[in-house]
Amino acid sequence: MGIAPLWGFQMIVAIALSIYFKFNKVLVLIAANISFPPLIPLIIYLSHLVGRIWMGKDAVTLNFDAGLSPDVIYKSFTLLSVVQYILGSITLGLLGAGVFGLITFLILKASKRKTIDG
Repeated sequence: MGIAPLWGFQMIVAIALSIYFKFNKVLVLIAANISFPPLIPLIIYLSHLVGRIWMGKDAVTLNFDAGLSPDVIYKSFTLLSVVQYILGSITLGLLGAGVFGLITFLILKASKRKTIDG
């Protein structure tokens, strides 16, 4: 949920989903809180990069040669760029959930096995 393009509503949606799927609410809040300021530029860039997969020949390439000023960002802000970002962030969120979910599952399975065997 921290990668999903739901700025301002990520925690609300995460809690609603945790209630619906009967997940541990505290763990959901901890896991959903990856979108803190130092990671936001990286998440936006990776989302935009992953979104290129879905855009095909209409993909927008971010150009940072002119620097990273508000003017440069405003000029690169187009409807195609926003669509590319949204598709990329959804894809990146699903991939992140799958990878970190699998890692968590394997860690929990390994720790459970040690407890039973040990």
